[in-house]
Amino acid sequence: MSRAGRIARRSFLVAAASVAGGAAFGYWQYRRDPANPLAAGEGEAVFNPWVVVRADGVTVITPRAEMGQGAQTTLAALVAEEMDLGWDQVRAEHGPAAAAYYNGFLGEAGLPFPDYADKSAMQEAAQDFFGAVAKLTGLQVTGGSSSVRDGFDRMRAAGATARAMLVRAAADRLGIDAASLKTEAGAVIAPDGSAITYGDLATEAAALDPPRDVAPKPRADWRLLGHDLPRLDMAAKATGTAGFGIDVRLPGMVHAAVRANPVLGAEIERFDAAEAKAMPGVHKVLDIGGAVAVIAADTWTAMRAAESIAITSAPAPYPEDTEAIFAKIAAAFGEAPNDTLRNDGGGADALTGEVIEAEYRVPYLAHACMEPMNATALLDGGQLTIWTGNQAPTLIRDRAAGLAGLDRDNVTVVTPFLGGGFGRRGEFDAAIQAVKIAMAVPGTPVKLTWSREEDMRHDFYRPAAIARMAGVMGRDTPEAFSARIAAPSVNRAASRRILGFAPPGPDRLLTEGAFDQPYHIPHHHVAGHIADVDVPVGFWRSVGNSHNAFFNECFLDELAQSKGLDPVAMRLRMLAAEHAPSAAVMERAAQMAGWGRPRPAGRALGAAFCYSFGSPVAQIVEVADEDGRIRIARVWAAVDVGTALDRRNIEAQVVSGIVYGLSAAVMGEITFAGGEVEQFNFPDYDGLRMHQMPAVEVAVLEANATMGGVGEIGTPPAAPALANAVFALTGKRVRTLPLWHHVDFV
Repeated sequence: MSRAGRIARRSFLVAAASVAGGAAFGYWQYRRDPANPLAAGEGEAVFNPWVVVRADGVTVITPRAEMGQGAQTTLAALVAEEMDLGWDQVRAEHGPAAAAYYNGFLGEAGLPFPDYADKSAMQEAAQDFFGAVAKLTGLQVTGGSSSVRDGFDRMRAAGATARAMLVRAAADRLGIDAASLKTEAGAVIAPDGSAITYGDLATEAAALDPPRDVAPKPRADWRLLGHDLPRLDMAAKATGTAGFGIDVRLPGMVHAAVRANPVLGAEIERFDAAEAKAMPGVHKVLDIGGAVAVIAADTWTAMRAAESIAITSAPAPYPEDTEAIFAKIAAAFGEAPNDTLRNDGGGADALTGEVIEAEYRVPYLAHACMEPMNATALLDGGQLTIWTGNQAPTLIRDRAAGLAGLDRDNVTVVTPFLGGGFGRRGEFDAAIQAVKIAMAVPGTPVKLTWSREEDMRHDFYRPAAIARMAGVMGRDTPEAFSARIAAPSVNRAASRRILGFAPPGPDRLLTEGAFDQPYHIPHHHVAGHIADVDVPVGFWRSVGNSHNAFFNECFLDELAQSKGLDPVAMRLRMLAAEHAPSAAVMERAAQMAGWGRPRPAGRALGAAFCYSFGSPVAQIVEVADEDGRIRIARVWAAVDVGTALDRRNIEAQVVSGIVYGLSAAVMGEITFAGGEVEQFNFPDYDGLRMHQMPAVEVAVLEANATMGGVGEIGTPPAAPALANAVFALTGKRVRTLPLWHHVDFV
């Protein structure tokens, strides 16, 4: 048994033993469906937590945040397909924070197993266990490219059950056999062709006992799923009528801004707010712990006042400059690894003979959401309402309830559209600050808006990381391959914030994108070394895959180069021996790009692959020399999501991930001096501009055995494909990001 198997089995047994005392009660609770949080309003009939029927159509509760990834549209389509609705009859709402909307898939996905490999009985049992934990804890989270994978079965079942209840109600009304009825365009059709709309039947149908285990449609009968659908959020966003958190307006509302300690995680020893208090329009200045808040008549006054506050900070809990931070990360290599999730064959002991070695580094990265962090809160009469774009509403609800001394049933979280999330809005810091401020002015709604500078300098960053790579080449593929990766642990940091403790055991996020890749290498070793650096870190789009794909894929190119091998051909041999769908995406991307054909002078290609969130992705990047400066000219990507529910939206998300990954690769970095973040705004932390955007072509395949995620999968291969293309063009092997330190881009 591999070390990964031993660790996972031990962790599972320990976790199972820890709950053995309450196993019978826990099983009973697990078998129960969480309570339906919806109550029917006037003219409404509620069928289950996902389906509300009105006279003019059906509202689908899509309890995952819509932050541009199209999740709301695809989740609504799952229900609409089963209910035989016309697409113009469908509306979508996020709905309340509630245990009924737990994300069971996310609970299963964090286990340290490669997604592409067949699961053992023990691994399947572990996944079931942690899925049950997610259900019991009501884990309602948007993240991990899990929204559609989690909703695929449950939301189709919700739609199929609602349809069966409507048919039953029609059969009872007409006094005929339900089997003689059919449904179409939001109506039940009788044998004589007459139609009864769902709105007409809704009250009777919702009063029936729902049937159990209604089978969803076979794929051959899909009319909506598998087709490109107009996005439900597109018209509002195109016309400027969509409501984001930053757009909330309430009667009598006041505005707030914060000046947080620029030294992250340190105590504020004292502050001087005299200038702020003297500004016209300023109502209050509050110490809210770790930050000073200003309440004012408008946002601009609040921000100007907050910026004027002078803060004296305690020393930083981390090394004060970037190089010292990297030195502390490097020191983690001197300790035993936290885990070795891949140790095939002889592992690192097989590194003998002609060993090729290299060290790679990547910096801290900010999320840089276009909509800065914000939240509006109103505490009135023992009821607390919070309006904020977020990825974890139950977490915000429970934290806010504890802070305000309320029962969580007296806390309402309203989730509007998100102007970017990328993992940042899975945190609760801005919402909790808004609640603290609202508690100081009960009965008055307060909108807190962070300035861009506060947003950039007080993130939960993608951690910096170092990889020490080593390999031995065989005739045409690596014979031995070792990756030792050191970085702060996102998993531990987030767990401390959410749970109050860091769980023991293997840390999948630290080495994902390295240990779990479907490459056949006889002696394959991947170890993770946790570096205890107290810079706040969090989930950043594609998490560990974002840096480990860069390490893995660039070093594979180095190994190919050492033998004069074609890097795509070498990858194809390795992938075909381990996982055919992964080889197929690599082959398709190469075909799209014309890999192997001569390129025009001054142009070159680079390739990369990453299996993440259940989906294999291959990318080819073409770069061009324009008078000594490099232009990213084109990108070809092939992805396999197993089941493609909306190809146009999948393509859009892959392009989005590519832009995010290329932006980080070219120019993204967070650096420190004197304990403070040096980047303040987009001039310091930029993204690709329109004139820099390459043409992108995406192919969507469906050969993978299971449905994969989409929202994050385009990001991991982008940086290594670009770096490999830069090498092919210039002969310069860049092992540290961002690339602009080494290459001049257009």
